Amino acid sequence: MEGQTDMERTSSREYPRYPIVGVGAVVLKDGQILLIKRLHEPGAGQWTFPGGAVELGEGLEEATLREVWEECGIRIAIRKLAGVVNRVIPDEEGRIQYHYVIVDYLAQPLSDQLKAGSDVAEAAWVPLNELDRYALASGMKEFLHDCVELEIEN
Repeated sequence: MEGQTDMERTSSREYPRYPIVGVGAVVLKDGQILLIKRLHEPGAGQWTFPGGAVELGEGLEEATLREVWEECGIRIAIRKLAGVVNRVIPDEEGRIQYHYVIVDYLAQPLSDQLKAGSDVAEAAWVPLNELDRYALASGMKEFLHDCVELEIEN
């Protein structure tokens, strides 16, 4: 945006100059899924997979492990790639306010005692048959349906 330095434009999550690479974890356990309630935009108040932006020099799987630990206080084991999502969110004027390319991994918990981190409103194990009770982020149900099929196949 006008008045910003190149560094501010490239490091900003809002109105970024380039898409931001993010990761997410689809953690399933005994008919439940690990979800977090977003505290910040985009999607504040919505439930989604734990995850976040990849830090400079960090590997994708390493970032996934870190984000789940920071947001939920548990360790996970990554099983395989679940999918990649391109999330583009325009503002009211049609300018790109957020653009994330999110690499999601299917994972299993190594523990199950959750402790919500300071950057999320809540963390919870949600029964898969109760997802309709939660305000899920856009496209999650469809993506999750594909992930659950992946879990069943393997």
